[in-house]
Amino acid sequence: MADENGTNWERKVLEKLALEALAEQKRARRWGIFFKLLGFGYLALVLVIALDLGGSEHVAEGTKYTALVELTGVIKAKGDADAEQVVNALQAAFEDKHTAGVILRINSPGGSPVQSGIINDEMRRLRAKHPEIPLHVVVEDVCASGGYYVAAGADKIFVDKASIVGSIGVLMDGFGFTGAMDKLGVERRLLTAGESKGFLDPFSPQNENHKDHARQMLGEIHQQFIEVVRKGRGKRLKETPEMFSGLMWSGAKSIELGLADGYGSVESVARDVIKAAEVRDFTVKQNFAEKFAKQLGAQVGESMAAIFMRPTLR
Repeated sequence: MADENGTNWERKVLEKLALEALAEQKRARRWGIFFKLLGFGYLALVLVIALDLGGSEHVAEGTKYTALVELTGVIKAKGDADAEQVVNALQAAFEDKHTAGVILRINSPGGSPVQSGIINDEMRRLRAKHPEIPLHVVVEDVCASGGYYVAAGADKIFVDKASIVGSIGVLMDGFGFTGAMDKLGVERRLLTAGESKGFLDPFSPQNENHKDHARQMLGEIHQQFIEVVRKGRGKRLKETPEMFSGLMWSGAKSIELGLADGYGSVESVARDVIKAAEVRDFTVKQNFAEKFAKQLGAQVGESMAAIFMRPTLR
């Protein structure tokens, strides 16, 4: 009996040791796989950075190319199409000694009048500083409102016949919750210093004086937009009563109205207009961390803007 108990005890110890050894081997394999993947990821990152940095180097002396800058999405601060990154890309494109011309490719429904104005102002400044370098806009699907505000700063605007162009107007939208609050039995308690400090408060009944003031402010911004378009397009513009009403037109109709100059893609404009078929992308690319931080801030800002109204070119 003693021998049998002793044997069982030894067997259990051996089994436990064997199981622990197997578990340790599994852990070692997992860590090994992890570090291998980490190493491969690091090498891939280094390779991508090296290729990216080396992309604009080793250009033969005298070689010219067309510099491309993208403006895609809603134009807003800290977004994918904010003024800072577009302006930085345009400056880099104009300052590159191999740039024969610059194309700003736009696919945007509009956005902030401030951000759009900053980009337009910089486009005009760069054109004046580098008169030998043409700056053209190529429209893809949409170039509306704030997108067109930007486009008006270019030498020429090229579209597809089915592009959507125009929407030269300003809006301010939001929500009113007074009816819902009455049904829920919620009382709004707003204290202000200054009779208009609660301007367009969505939780209070709409004030006619505030509404009139908002319309006047929108009218001022709208007039600024109109002047930018008139200044940018000059005698090419064939004004109609509807042109500045906020309506949009097809690319084909926009050419008739003088809002655009002709048909063209990035490739055709680079090849046939700028005469430098090779295209180099100067668009500022955000890394994941920057994009996440910007999107987080933008979402918070949009949530607040949905409650407290702001002027928008779209």
